[in-house]
Amino acid sequence: MDGRGKVKVLLAQALFGQPNIVLLDEPTNYLDIESITWLEEFLIDYPYTVLVVSHDRHFLNAVCTHTVDIDYNQVRMYAGNYDFWYESSKLMQQLIRNQNKKKEEKIKELQSFIQRFSANKSKSKQATSRKKVLETIELEDMPASSRKYPFVGFTMERELGKDILFVEGLSKTVDGVKVLDNVSFNVGRGEKIAFVGDNEAGQTALFQILSEELQPDEGSFRWGVSTMRGYFPKDNSAFFNDCDLNLVEWLRQYSSDTTETYLRGFLGRMLFSGDEVYKAVKVLSGGEKVRCMLSRMMLGTANVLLLDQPTNHLDLESITAVNNGLSSFEGDLFFSSHDHQFIDTVATRIIELRTESDGGGCIDRIGSYDDFLEYKATLHQHETLM
Repeated sequence: MDGRGKVKVLLAQALFGQPNIVLLDEPTNYLDIESITWLEEFLIDYPYTVLVVSHDRHFLNAVCTHTVDIDYNQVRMYAGNYDFWYESSKLMQQLIRNQNKKKEEKIKELQSFIQRFSANKSKSKQATSRKKVLETIELEDMPASSRKYPFVGFTMERELGKDILFVEGLSKTVDGVKVLDNVSFNVGRGEKIAFVGDNEAGQTALFQILSEELQPDEGSFRWGVSTMRGYFPKDNSAFFNDCDLNLVEWLRQYSSDTTETYLRGFLGRMLFSGDEVYKAVKVLSGGEKVRCMLSRMMLGTANVLLLDQPTNHLDLESITAVNNGLSSFEGDLFFSSHDHQFIDTVATRIIELRTESDGGGCIDRIGSYDDFLEYKATLHQHETLM
């Protein structure tokens, strides 16, 4: 049984019999978006208490009525979902900064007056009074947060031309299953395309074909002459297994600047600090390997990025960083993900690859992911009436 099947079995065990308290630790891991949507709807209507830990922002927004924040060595509860907590916590931090800024300005003003007039007999009383006021002003501490956000940003060596990609009649069979069946689409400049649906094998096969790591059985594709591609594979084991290099040595393979100072600085921005940069890459965690693969892509200068499940294994802070980095990327983007909010905030076009049993080809729509889901719901209603 694969990871998705195991999660579904565990969820069935946890929810069976409607217990009055349900504890769910990362319940959306390995689930496709359709399964996550079903779980959201089930938990929204669940009449009892649910405690959930998750890195899926859309799931937390849909399900949660309260959010518990564990940070600054404290535990605080907020009424509201994830987005409400996120905005509230940012607002609170900004209020403290603003208050401290005003206090610092007041302190400078008082200190200036005291220095100027403390020796002046006619104003000595005023200077003494201001000293007392100065002693009462205290800056509020801003404790260091345990949350760390990596830097994720991509730069292009050259601008893209008008024509990016032409795909015509691609088909591919993997392990006896036809995962791509007569897939055709064209891509223009400035598009960010999310590949969605439960045909994950088809998505991975398409990325491998477009990256020229796999040959199609039928059909063809052609990249525009101005394109330079960067590829993030779903399975990165070939980059790390049986590799005896440490982080600095591993990253040096992909960098034009091979100095240790530069590489350590780059790794520091990706949350590898101190002696961590000398850790062997083969013992890295799943999330650490993803950050390494993102670093490898950032060191390149591609103007077209292909990313197959880039949010897998990442925590919320890293997902947010990747989300922001890809949203601001000025080139073309092809990606797959199970993260609803990630798709909805990055993609400008949605493509669902259909298997042979579903009629083949693909569903291709311009717009956000929520727009696509509305279209799919309307399409399903129409097919039902037929």
